[in-house]
Amino acid sequence: MKLNELERAMLAGEHGSAVRAAIEHQIKVGDFFGAEDFVPVTQAHIMADTESLGEAGVRWLESLATDNGAMRVPTITDPRGTDFAKAAVLKQPAAALNLERRAIEAFKRLGVLLTDTCINYQTIQAPARGEHVAFGDTGVVIYANSVCGARSNYEGGPSALAAGMTGRTPRYGFHVEHQRRATMRLRVACAPGSLNDWGALGAVIGRLAGNYWAVPLVEGVEAAPGSDALKHF
Repeated sequence: MKLNELERAMLAGEHGSAVRAAIEHQIKVGDFFGAEDFVPVTQAHIMADTESLGEAGVRWLESLATDNGAMRVPTITDPRGTDFAKAAVLKQPAAALNLERRAIEAFKRLGVLLTDTCINYQTIQAPARGEHVAFGDTGVVIYANSVCGARSNYEGGPSALAAGMTGRTPRYGFHVEHQRRATMRLRVACAPGSLNDWGALGAVIGRLAGNYWAVPLVEGVEAAPGSDALKHF
């Protein structure tokens, strides 16, 4: 990948070992997907629940925090995996709660904002048209790209955190204009009414699309749907 002066400094460790580890990871991702360079991002969103992180993931977060890792752009979290107030009712074991506390502490030390939301476009701030972001929740990524006109791939947990630390992400996929063009055209013959209708329509189109890189163009919906309808879709 082609690196600018700042990125070369990050790779050389001039911004700390945590940032160096972050950009090393991103270069591997970029090389895998054939990215030529990086694109700056304005915000990041991390899949942060401990059921996904596990012990290894939390230890990794703790190591980054110990190495003075910090966020370069605003970085927020997806919903977490435990509920401290209802743990007994949910029969969540003490080990799970302890792992959650460790993850929360590590995120705080890294400067990650603990928003615990998978609908940040409604509850925090929706990205603007043309804005490059690094989001790590499938629903958020779809909404950002298709409704907001922002640019994001689905970032795995380490990649989203790395983007928050470096303020950039590899330029591939939906960050590239020609890969945002429609790959299939669908006409809707009846108007969705309820939120359930929108959810069912989304499920049908998702099955027809069949893969991550498909971009459906939907025609025939005359009324402009609201944010909740689009969220269910």
